[in-house]
Order: sequence, then structure tokens, then C-alpha cells
Amino acid sequence: MEIISFLIDFILHVDKHLEAFVQSYGGWVYALLFLIIFVETGVVVMPFLPGDSLLFVVGAMCGVGLMSYPLSVGLLFAAAVLGNQCNYTIGHYFGPKVFGWEDSRWFNKKAFDQAHAFYEKYGGITIVAARFMPFLRTFAPFVAGVAQMTRSRFTFFDVLGGALWVGGIITVGYFFGNMPWVKLHLDKIIWAMILVPGLVVLYGAWKGHKKAA
Repeated sequence: MEIISFLIDFILHVDKHLEAFVQSYGGWVYALLFLIIFVETGVVVMPFLPGDSLLFVVGAMCGVGLMSYPLSVGLLFAAAVLGNQCNYTIGHYFGPKVFGWEDSRWFNKKAFDQAHAFYEKYGGITIVAARFMPFLRTFAPFVAGVAQMTRSRFTFFDVLGGALWVGGIITVGYFFGNMPWVKLHLDKIIWAMILVPGLVVLYGAWKGHKKAA
């Protein structure tokens, strides 16, 4: 419970925690941020780490000179791309072994073929859009690997999505993160970043299920 409480507090007050870390450890903040983004995007069992809100706060801190904007964008872009590549690799190589392919009762060849076809046709937009969806951005590259999406195709959209996600949100934070209204309501903005994309996904899933039914 203490760990969960700490994580919730860290996510909702990431600005204060990050600023305190910079003041105490200086440049080591870049290593911490790289690790958080890499793990959040690269380890399928760690989807609850902050992503959008963290990038927004990083941008705000760059805006007041506490961090370097080009270094932050470049380093966290690399972390996001490498994290997705790691997640894809885990799914690609270990997913089939977990399911045991045709020898497993958990394996459904028809479902696999459909997933593979879907990711070959729509996987690009899925990988890019999932970058902006908490939880989905952790699972999408793993599923792409399990579905055997072509590595070169996955990599192209991984790089594109990573650039739009990291560069876009840090830049928004850089220009707007230090506005008085934003700083006053930052906790509500963070909740919106978490809940709104989640509600969109749930609505899409419900609509798809209703259509299929």
C-alpha cells in the first residue's frame, strides 16, 4: 500500500518531486527520466509509470531553465524508441513461447492470423496513436511483436510516434507549463491526461464490441 500511495503521489505531484530531484542531484535527473520513460514503454508489466504528465513537467522545467530543452527531447526520444523496441522484442520472441503456438490450448491460430493481418494493415497508426494513450502505449508494441508485425514497419512508426509524443508534449510544456493558471490546476490537468485517453479507449472498445455483437 505504501508503494501504491507513493506512486500516486509521485504521479500527481511529479512537478514537485522532479524539481526537488534536480536541486539535490542536478544532471542525474536525465538518467532518472531516461529510465522511467524506457521502463514505462519497454516493460509490459509497468504501464502505470507517468508518461504524458512527466514529459509535460519536463517541458515546463526546461521553460524556466532548470533543464536543457534539446537534451531532454533527444534523450527521452531515444528512451521512448528503445523502450518500444525492447517491448516489441519481448513480444516477438517470448510471446509465441508463452502461448506454445499450435501445441497450446491458449493458442488460437485464427485469432493470431487476424491480429497479424490487422497489425500489418493498421499497425502503423496503432503504434503512433497508442503513444498518447496511457497503458496502451505499453501494450501496443508488445502485441505488435506477438502478432509478428514486420520489424522494419514497426520501427518506422515507432520512431515517428516517439518523435511526435516526446517532442510534442515537452514543447507544449515548455510554452504553457509555467502559465499561472496551468500551475494552479496542474493536478487536474494530470488527471485529465490520464483519464481522458482512457475513456476514449473504453468507448472505442465498447463501440467495437457492440458492433461485433
